[in-house]
Amino acid sequence: MNLGQQFIALSTLVRREYYRVLRIWGQTILPPVINMALYFIIFGNLIGQRIGQMDGFDYKQYIAPGLIMMAVITNAYGNVVSSFFSSKMNRHLEEMLVAPMANATIVLGHMAGGIVRGVAVGLAVTAVALLFTPLPFVHPLITISVFLLCAAIFSLGGLINGIMAKNFDDVSIIPSFVLQPLTYLGGVFYSISLLPELAQQISRLNPILYVVNAFRYGMLGVSDVPIGTAYVMMVLCVAVLFSICVLMLNRGYRIRE
Repeated sequence: MNLGQQFIALSTLVRREYYRVLRIWGQTILPPVINMALYFIIFGNLIGQRIGQMDGFDYKQYIAPGLIMMAVITNAYGNVVSSFFSSKMNRHLEEMLVAPMANATIVLGHMAGGIVRGVAVGLAVTAVALLFTPLPFVHPLITISVFLLCAAIFSLGGLINGIMAKNFDDVSIIPSFVLQPLTYLGGVFYSISLLPELAQQISRLNPILYVVNAFRYGMLGVSDVPIGTAYVMMVLCVAVLFSICVLMLNRGYRIRE
């Protein structure tokens, strides 16, 4: 299959995921927007008044980048894991596997679908955040690149979960017991400089910390971790997760069983 045919296959997958997100926008875009508005009201307005400033910023401003990233992470991951697992359960996946479509194309298509939903939700949540607090966007290019890298990372993570899942319980275990705790402990609501030294070192093992802080640096110009280190971590995660996804599809892991 030549590159032109691969591009057609990829664009078809992306369009399918794009229309899926828009068709059920009441389930894919609206709920996270409402949730983030509640976070701003409760944490930003009510609790934030007692906390005051953090790293020289109003608390609402400080948590805004983290809340946006939290929405991108959750929705990029959730979109791909649900889409791929549904394809497995409904036997749609077999059509792609028997077609002359490279496994890398299948991975890219699902990753792009997750990015579409992550970016759509992220932009909607950013619009909500701007209703509560001004955001200066100090480094626009960093903001955009981290936005896309974050969506790519967790789309690939959702694909791995979707490949490994044998039932609907397997789809929900990772987001509930791994992804959500790591997100809350990833510096969304606080600076790790407030933690004891040992807790700071442990926090640096959390990959979400680098995503949140890189995005905060792009928006506000402050970060708990070096921005170069954050980029290395994110690019490395994309490369490793993409390779794992392709390898799992090549071996037919839990697909041809």
